[in-house]
Amino acid sequence: MALSARQRRHAERAVGIVISLAALAGVVFWALQQQAPTFPGDTGGWGLVGAALVVYTAETLARGWRWHVIMRHAGIEHQVRDAVGVTTVGYMGNTVLPARGGEFLRIIVMSDRSGARRREVLGTIVPERLLDAGALAILFAVITLVGAQKTSIGNGVAIGAAGVTVLGVIALYVYHRMRGAGHFEAFAARIRPVASGSRLLVTPWGAGLLLLTCAVWIAEGLSLTLCAQALDVSLSWAEAFATVVLASFFSLIPAAPGFVGTFDAAVIFGLKAADVTGSAALSVLLLYRFVLFVPITIVGLILLLTRYGGFAILRSAERAENEGLIDDDPLVDVGEDVADPAARTPGRV
Repeated sequence: MALSARQRRHAERAVGIVISLAALAGVVFWALQQQAPTFPGDTGGWGLVGAALVVYTAETLARGWRWHVIMRHAGIEHQVRDAVGVTTVGYMGNTVLPARGGEFLRIIVMSDRSGARRREVLGTIVPERLLDAGALAILFAVITLVGAQKTSIGNGVAIGAAGVTVLGVIALYVYHRMRGAGHFEAFAARIRPVASGSRLLVTPWGAGLLLLTCAVWIAEGLSLTLCAQALDVSLSWAEAFATVVLASFFSLIPAAPGFVGTFDAAVIFGLKAADVTGSAALSVLLLYRFVLFVPITIVGLILLLTRYGGFAILRSAERAENEGLIDDDPLVDVGEDVADPAARTPGRV
């Protein structure tokens, strides 16, 4: 018997909680075998923590501006400050809602602020994820193939990631050209509600956003490096970035709010590969988790309560995440016609 969208969401949440608890139990068991973690012992160390927070703030602003550009090209009327603010609220949502529920929160809040349909807003988040995946694959391939970071899995994964990225770009370009010639109409009609924003990726703006995304992930590695330096732990940028890549891939695994357990296991594994072990690895993990999750969650919560609808919007996002609803239709049913074609964003998909 086939499960409904709501039942699948509940099953995914249950699986995520189980995975998080198992990973967390492993992390806690490991941590109990280590000496107590340490924290920066002087103003210089805390200054480096402050620098890591500044870098992460810059990353968030860049991600918000990137979303603004994508929405602008998709024809969604909005303010730049809302693109940045809702991005921050979304990161807060990922901390307090399971299964990256912050994405649902972004969709609902921006739809409310801009008047766009939720599926149209969803269509601007898809290219964000594609840009992130492409940037991570490219950077990981570069640092591995040039020998900046040795990995136990060899060069095969890096070569494969680069190859898949290149093939994906080529396929997207070919599809875009063939759509211009009138082909794939049925397929385009099916994916149109959530793919309109992806047209930008085959334009010069898309190339510019890919470079910006690479810069964001380079800064992410810098944030981890600064956290390590604040604790007098030797960790190169390449080693830090490899750890960031690993944590990013682990974030794709269903997990409890805040990626509890999975994120921590990934960071510890990555640090161990860089010969950072024991109390030093535990200390870097705790400091890095603080930089990534605590300030942005506080700021996002303040923005949610003062500007974006408060807990009512949060409950609405949780309902959408539980039931998979966008515009009161199942999120997975993207082929259904959801509105008058004349009201859609103009242009081919």
